[in-house]
Amino acid sequence: MKKSKITMITAAVAAAVLALGACGAGNNNSSSNSASTDAVITAYGSEPENTLIPANTNENGGGRVIQLLFSGLVGFDADGNAHNEVAKSIKANDDNTKFDIEINPDWTFSDGTKVTAESFTKAWSYAAVVTNAQLNNSWFSNIKGYDDLQADGTASDAQLSGLSVTDATHFSVELTAPSSTFPIQVGYSAFSPLPESFYKDPKAFGEKPVGNGPYKFKSWTHNQSISLEKNDDYKGNFPAKNAGVDFKIYTDVDTAYADIQAGNLDVMDTVPSSATTTFESDSTIQAFNKPGATIQTIIIPATIEHFGYNEEGRLRRQAISRAINREQIVQKVLGGTGTPAVDYISPAIPGYSEDLKGNEVLKYNASEAKKLWDQANAISDWGNSKLTLAYNADGGHKDIFDAYVNSIKNALNIDVATNPVATFQELRQEINNRSLKSGFRAGWMPDYPSAENYLQPLYSSSAADGHGSNDGDYKNPEFDALLEKAAAASSTEDANKIYQQAEEILLQDLPAIPIYYRNNTGAAAQGVKGFNIGWNSLPDYANITK
Repeated sequence: MKKSKITMITAAVAAAVLALGACGAGNNNSSSNSASTDAVITAYGSEPENTLIPANTNENGGGRVIQLLFSGLVGFDADGNAHNEVAKSIKANDDNTKFDIEINPDWTFSDGTKVTAESFTKAWSYAAVVTNAQLNNSWFSNIKGYDDLQADGTASDAQLSGLSVTDATHFSVELTAPSSTFPIQVGYSAFSPLPESFYKDPKAFGEKPVGNGPYKFKSWTHNQSISLEKNDDYKGNFPAKNAGVDFKIYTDVDTAYADIQAGNLDVMDTVPSSATTTFESDSTIQAFNKPGATIQTIIIPATIEHFGYNEEGRLRRQAISRAINREQIVQKVLGGTGTPAVDYISPAIPGYSEDLKGNEVLKYNASEAKKLWDQANAISDWGNSKLTLAYNADGGHKDIFDAYVNSIKNALNIDVATNPVATFQELRQEINNRSLKSGFRAGWMPDYPSAENYLQPLYSSSAADGHGSNDGDYKNPEFDALLEKAAAASSTEDANKIYQQAEEILLQDLPAIPIYYRNNTGAAAQGVKGFNIGWNSLPDYANITK
């Protein structure tokens, strides 16, 4: 049912006109009548990589906060269904290259200023200007005028020529290529509106953000906590049923889990590897374990010797992939809280396929792995080189990466080691600075429910070189061309067939090595009501009470 509902939404978009229906808060998971609406929920968090600016946040630590502080044109319920938020209507022309948008007139930011059409167009343009160095810059690459804003020295307040404001509640968007999913994409937080106060001092704003979402910012004590309070002026479909959310920042998942058990923390959206086989029978907590949309991969950058995007590099990546025993790791290390990957898209998303050509490269075969490695050695000898795999030590990944290393060692008989980086924030900084000289852990939590969201942001040329989430700087014109072709498809089904062709290219090059799909797992303290983890692998914070 979930799959067909999502398909229906995207198909309606491709048909030319989007008229997303509003849903009342009553459609979300309800809490017990005895639950308190004036309780503040404490939740597991990690220190954000950057200050809290929507277009400069593309990781989980900041993302979980941003999604509560800001509301875009469109929002998603816990099941991934899209609903209008600030948008009153989004209407496409016949070929999905122009969209006329009307916003509701009664929305305000938490500082009392109005949300207008320019709140969107100026924010999107700021994100698109290369000199503003926003991590989500590439999300705006399909809007007319984007290329003009990529030149060095472009003024920070330059505007995208494809955005045209008619009045306070109407604006239009012209794209450089058709996009059947554009009205879904704008539900991603990078497309959030910004108040005028942002432009006076973006850095200061990021420390004390002003949004228009169901919560408003209260305080941020770095490396300790981020506190949000209910926004009583919020106008959307997902109002908070609690008084606020306090994110406690942890560097150790086991410590957070112990706090859940003791009742010192209310909810967390992960489970430490030490508890994966026992948490569902743990009577001190409420356990959650259901299939999710998050994929875990390993990226080995082409800048590492012997791993270029050439024949030798492809053979070595394929050998590494075939040397990892996914089935065994999922069962023995993850305790069955994951599913071995067979493509680049989650089973929870339309477009997923178990029958992609070339997906045998994701299946464990030690002898085939050694054969591929030897073929690479015939091109350029590995010699006494050493492969290291980095991960953030504060995320409970040690046992998993130890298992990866042991599996690779046993199959290939080479020197492999882990490279633990203290925090997720530090790991992301090294990745974004391109200073990390090893393979590294990567994971992707979808921003909107579409196959496109697993491919374009992570592997397109426009998202490479620091302009997006293509952390391995992979560039393949044939792959890019298929993405463009899929975006112009007349139906979701046709688009998904083309996306699968694009995936088959990825299976040859392996810019990232898919390992497993993470189940949505988590825990809540006893007494917490309405605990649920949604399509985006995050708790449905607004509906949690106690």
